[in-house]
Amino acid sequence: MADELQQHGFKIVSGGTDTHLFLVDVTSKGTEGVKGKEAENALQAAGIVVNKNCLPFDTNAWKPHGIRIGTPTITTRGMKQEESRQIARHIIRAIENHDKPEVLACIALQVKALAKAFPVYAQEQEKVYTSATLDESIEDQI
Repeated sequence: MADELQQHGFKIVSGGTDTHLFLVDVTSKGTEGVKGKEAENALQAAGIVVNKNCLPFDTNAWKPHGIRIGTPTITTRGMKQEESRQIARHIIRAIENHDKPEVLACIALQVKALAKAFPVYAQEQEKVYTSATLDESIEDQI
């Protein structure tokens, strides 16, 4: 994900992705009018949750230049590198179109479809019982 963002002009401030979190300077791309808060809001509208975050060179904590991206949720869902690249492309498109609600709504539909393809508890779904099978199971034990 970080590589994809870097290839599109974003600076990874945290120096890499050795952990599940990394900081992105959203002003490094040069998208007019976008700082951390605007990026956070645009991504929220696009169905992607990030946090605005101060960067080491920020002089005003109320106007951060960065966003913090974490990957535990997507890896828990079973997403791999290709999905990470796809999410990065959604992030790029959302930030570039931060002032276009119709584009953000379109991205949100794509993000929702991706999330639906990777349910949170995929393994647990096999253990879902209907009330009828529970009744049968209980009767077998009596």
